[in-house]
Amino acid sequence: MSKPTPISGFPEWTPAQRMIEQYVLDRIRSTFELYGFAPLETRAVEPLDQLLRKGETSKEVYVIRRLQGDPEGPAGDDALGLHFDLTVPFARYVLENAGKLQFPFRRYQIQKVWRGERPQEGRYREFLQADIDIVDRDTLAGHHEAEMPLVIGDALRALPIPPVRIQVNNRKICEGFYRGIGLTDPEATLRAVDKLDKIGPAGVTELLATTAGASEAQAKACLALAEISAPDASFADAVRALGVSDPLLDEGVAELTAVVETAAAHSPGLCVADLRIARGLDYYTGTVYETQMIGYEKFGSICSGGRYDNLASAGTTRFPGVGISIGVTRLLGLLFGAEALTVSRSVPTCVLVAVTNEELRADSNRVAEALRSRGVPTEVSPSAAKFGKQIRYAERRGIPYVWFPGAEGAPDEVKDIRSGEQVVAAAGEWSPPPADLTPLVS
Repeated sequence: MSKPTPISGFPEWTPAQRMIEQYVLDRIRSTFELYGFAPLETRAVEPLDQLLRKGETSKEVYVIRRLQGDPEGPAGDDALGLHFDLTVPFARYVLENAGKLQFPFRRYQIQKVWRGERPQEGRYREFLQADIDIVDRDTLAGHHEAEMPLVIGDALRALPIPPVRIQVNNRKICEGFYRGIGLTDPEATLRAVDKLDKIGPAGVTELLATTAGASEAQAKACLALAEISAPDASFADAVRALGVSDPLLDEGVAELTAVVETAAAHSPGLCVADLRIARGLDYYTGTVYETQMIGYEKFGSICSGGRYDNLASAGTTRFPGVGISIGVTRLLGLLFGAEALTVSRSVPTCVLVAVTNEELRADSNRVAEALRSRGVPTEVSPSAAKFGKQIRYAERRGIPYVWFPGAEGAPDEVKDIRSGEQVVAAAGEWSPPPADLTPLVS
C-alpha cells in the first residue's frame, strides 16, 4: 500500500492529544450532569429535507448514499445527510418521543458532526460538539435562558484552558429596534450587521442599503445599536438613549437584563451584553450566545447557541427550547496548535512490571493483575530483556514506575525511574502518589 494522502478537515489526534480530549470531555460531562442534564445520542443521519429547512445551505451538508444501489432496499436511502449540528436532530427526537419525555426536558449530547466548510485553523469538516438544551411544551420560562451561561461558565472553568468571555444578545432587541426605525426585513438587516467585523461600518452601511432597503439614517441607527456593549445591565440605558420605541424591543431588553444580572451574580465578568452578536442560524428567536477564549479572539467563538421557539412543533403543540454548544474539536485544535495543552505522559500506564525471564512471565502477570484490581494502570514488559533495557522502554513511554518481582522468595521492589528511588513493595498494598496514578493535563 502506498503512503496515504491526508484528508484535510478530519483531525486525528495523537494518543497524548486524545487523552487530553477525553479528560476535557469527562470534565464537561461531569458539569452537565451536576446541572441535571441527562445524556442522549441521536443517529448520525437525518432526512435532507429536515437538514435544509432551517437556514443551512446545501453546500455544507454531506449527503450519504450506497455505492451500489439496491432497488429492494430501504426507501429514502438516497435522501439522507450527515447532521451538521446537534440541534436539528434533537428537535426531531423531541417530536418523535414527546409522549415519553418529562418536560422541561434537559439533555446533553456529545457527538461528532459533519459540515462541508473550507478547512482552516480551528475549523474542521468532522468535529466533536458538546451540547446542552432545555425544551418545554408550549412555553419555556425565561430563567432557562439565564441558566445557560452559568452551566457553560462552570464547564469551561473546570478545564485547563484560558479564561472565557460569553457575549450575549437578544434577537428581540435587534428585531424590535429595526422595526421601530421602519426596517421591514430584520433577517436581511441582521445578516448585514453580522458582517461588521469583516467589512467595517462603511461596508455594512452599503449592504444595509442594498439588501434591507435602509436609508443612511436607518443604517446609522443600526450601527449605533451594534456598538453597544456592557458587562452589566447598563446596556439597557444605552439602548433607550437611542430613542427607539417598540414593544418587542422592550421585551428583549428585559430578557437580556435578566441574563446579564443572573450571570453577574454567579460569576462576575463571565457575560458581556454585546448587541452586535446575531448568530447565523435562522431559528434563534431570543437570547443568543457566543463565547471567546481570552487571547484567541481572532478565531471567533468556541461555544455558541440561543433560544428557539419554532424549531419543533406538532400540530398546535410547540416545543420551544434554548441550547448552547461547545465546539470541543475547535477549542482543542486551537490550543494544540499553540502548544498550550500538555499531558504528563503519553500513555495511561503508571507501572511497568518487569519480566525476569520468559519462564517467570506468569509471576509478572499476577503482579499486574493485583495492581489493576486496585485501580493502578499497569502493563507487563513486552520482553524479558535486561532490566536496564526494560527501564529504558518505560522511560521512552513516560511510564513513571517499574516493578521488579522478587526472585526465589525475595520481596518485590518498585522503582520510581525519575528519582531513582527503589523500595520494597507488595502488589496488594502499594499505591503510587495520586499525582502519578493517571496522566495530568495542564
